[in-house]
Order: sequence, then C-alpha cells, then structure tokens
Amino acid sequence: MQPTAPLFRRLRRLALTTKQVNGGYYKGTGSGSMGRHTKHGGYVIDNNKVRTYVVPKDLKSFKLTPFITKNMETSKGDFEGDPQGGLSGARYLERWKRENGTD
Repeated sequence: MQPTAPLFRRLRRLALTTKQVNGGYYKGTGSGSMGRHTKHGGYVIDNNKVRTYVVPKDLKSFKLTPFITKNMETSKGDFEGDPQGGLSGARYLERWKRENGTD
C-alpha cells in the first residue's frame, strides 16, 4: 500500500527517522564529543572541545535579557527550627498523617 501523492509530499517535508532509512543512519542528540575513548575503556576529556560560556562583564548595559527576573526576592523555608531541615523524618511523618490520615 502506498500513500497518495499529496500525503507523500507532506511526508517528504518531515525530518528523517531511523526507521525510514537503511542501516547505518544514526541521528544522535547533537551533544558532540568532549574527548576521546581510551583503549582500556576510559574516557579522556579534551579541554579544547569543552564548551565554555562567557558572561558579559557589565550585565546592566547588556541588551539581551535572561529568561528569569533579576528582581527575585529570596524566599525563606519552612524548616527554621529543625536542624535536619526538609530531610527530617519526623516532619515527613507529620505531613503524611495530616494529608492522608492515619492508617
């Protein structure tokens, strides 16, 4: 069974998948390599291949803006008196009982 001509034209415009091409086609993720493999199974990072991002020196006069706001206030947590913070088992059990009831 073959697709009709208009449907086939529409299919041609889509990106290729590995199922549409014969063996040997590998799409990848676009991440690129950061080094090389050794013969002993290790991996050596090449610093010339590592991506580095340079932040502009004066962010106030920089024209591009980030995706987040610069005016965010710091928020305080709910765990001021607890030395373990959010990892306290007692706090977890209290919350579980409050939300689910006792079994």
